[in-house]
Amino acid sequence: MGMESQPLVFTNDFCIGCNKCISVCSCMGACVSHEVNGQNRIDVDNDRCIGCGACFDVCEHNAREYEDDTERFFEDLKKGVSISLLVAPAFKANYPAEYERVLGGLKEAGVNRIINVSFGADITTWGYLNYIQEHSFLGGISQPCPAVVGYIERYAKELIPKLFPVQSPMMCAAIYARKEMGITDKFAFISPCIAKKLEMEEPQNKGLVQYNVTFDHLMRYVREHRISGSLRSDEVEYGLGSVYPMPGGLKENVYWFLGEDVFVRQMEGERHLYEYLEQNKDRIARGKTPYLFIDALNCSDGCLCGTATEPEKSSTDDALCQLLHIREQSKKRGGHGAWARSSSPKQRLKRLNRQFSKLSLNDYLRTYTDLSASCSYRVPTDAQLLEIFRSMDKNTKEERQINCSCCGYKSCADMAAAIFNGFNKKENCIYYVKRQVEIEKEHETALVEEVRLEQEESAQREERIIHTVNEIHTEFEDLYAAVDSMVGRNTGNARESAKIAENMHQVSTFCDALSQAMGEINTLLTELGQNNEEVVFIASQTNLLALNASIEAARAGEAGRGFSVVADEINNLATDSRNTATKSNQSQERIIESINVILKDTKQLMETVFDINGKIEGLAASTEEISTSADLILQTADSVKHRLGELAAADKSA
Repeated sequence: MGMESQPLVFTNDFCIGCNKCISVCSCMGACVSHEVNGQNRIDVDNDRCIGCGACFDVCEHNAREYEDDTERFFEDLKKGVSISLLVAPAFKANYPAEYERVLGGLKEAGVNRIINVSFGADITTWGYLNYIQEHSFLGGISQPCPAVVGYIERYAKELIPKLFPVQSPMMCAAIYARKEMGITDKFAFISPCIAKKLEMEEPQNKGLVQYNVTFDHLMRYVREHRISGSLRSDEVEYGLGSVYPMPGGLKENVYWFLGEDVFVRQMEGERHLYEYLEQNKDRIARGKTPYLFIDALNCSDGCLCGTATEPEKSSTDDALCQLLHIREQSKKRGGHGAWARSSSPKQRLKRLNRQFSKLSLNDYLRTYTDLSASCSYRVPTDAQLLEIFRSMDKNTKEERQINCSCCGYKSCADMAAAIFNGFNKKENCIYYVKRQVEIEKEHETALVEEVRLEQEESAQREERIIHTVNEIHTEFEDLYAAVDSMVGRNTGNARESAKIAENMHQVSTFCDALSQAMGEINTLLTELGQNNEEVVFIASQTNLLALNASIEAARAGEAGRGFSVVADEINNLATDSRNTATKSNQSQERIIESINVILKDTKQLMETVFDINGKIEGLAASTEEISTSADLILQTADSVKHRLGELAAADKSA
């Protein structure tokens, strides 16, 4: 693409992608919409651009600039390069008060010769009239405007044969200066036109003119560097070529020499001209027009306020008024020559031919190049268009014919074709963007409704959660009460267990004491048994003694009667003692049996006490564990209750 080579017209960083440049551009694909660093931007494809300048006129953001040779021209002057000037007729009309001082300043800066291109325009007029006569070339298209030539070469190749093959005034002046005046210097053209750079670089014109020094850039440089000098003017006289810059300037020259019986179709104005050529392409190409030729200029004000003039110059008629003054001067200078007012058109033509009789028309002719291949674009099929329209959400015939032109193109079909060729993107279609916004709005509405429903559900969930939390709170209160009761009972149990353990300890001590007492009783009873045995033994001995005493008393007779009574008493006592001892032994046996039973029961009681004591100790330990677990339950319950409280609060805040 031309955007990758040295650009003639280019976009700067002021571009906001507003599409105005697209809307006025007559060259499909010359303005390419794309995204740079997230910003929509319209760049220029210089292979397709004809330098018509329409984008400069409409851009309110000063986002378009162009390259010329002003800087290089002054740098070469400083280096001593030999340079002569070709000055466009419009320069004097635009800067009547500065014209001669600027030329004087350039002369002092190193410029050699100064030639007004009005003289070259006179040669162009001569060339047109002679070419028409020699080749019966009717219905052609004038070519002084390089933008017009560029458009036809790129976008209307059918009209290339209808372009006049006569060089422009600038080139005629350069050719004349080199061939007839012998000037070998480099030429700098003081130019009102951006597109003149394209004409200078055409292969067949290469080397004739080296610098396109535009009015705008030149005067900016002159003011910045204060370039001014003694009054100087151009060196070659000229005729009505001076009016070429005005709309219909060529036509007026032709009328001057052929009269007004001929008809020249005048057409100018950026897009208007190119629409005219497209609409009448076939008719013009087939030679079916009634015109002598078409005087076509790109700019609506002609070259007088061309694409490279300062914008404020086109806001008034000052330049046109000055040009009319120059025209009158040219006619007055004509005397009795080709420009004499008093002569007839036929006489003027004869004198014009005499003036340039030494020139060869072939030296001032040119050819044209078909550049349409580099500027062609694909025409989408109906199916391809349908696919693009669907991608743009244009699904009905009405939607495909909105033709609002906000994208920069005249119709939705043109926009679709641009998208198909990669010159634009669907995001530049206001309908598509609007539809996307509507879809997004619908989506947002659905989301809002979804959020609303979720909020309602959330509120319901919140109510359920709060209700559940409240229920849990209530249950926790019951739990607290139960745990507190359990802790209380557990604490009471612990106390009772401690008391029981203490009492059991006392029982155990009592049992120990009882066992010891029973042992001592058993010992005493044993000793009593031994004593009873001794009593029985003594009773037996006593009884035996009483028996012996009775025998002896019997032997003694009456004398022993008293002794016999004593013996009987002793015997009775012995018998009573033996009986008592016997009874005591029987009681002792029963006591011992009872003591043994008591000792057995005491032993069993001791074992039971030990067992109960162990269980009580286990119960005490369990009670302590229950107490610890109860504390843990309360702590956990508090934590859960706190978390539930936070959850309920978070639900409310949400």
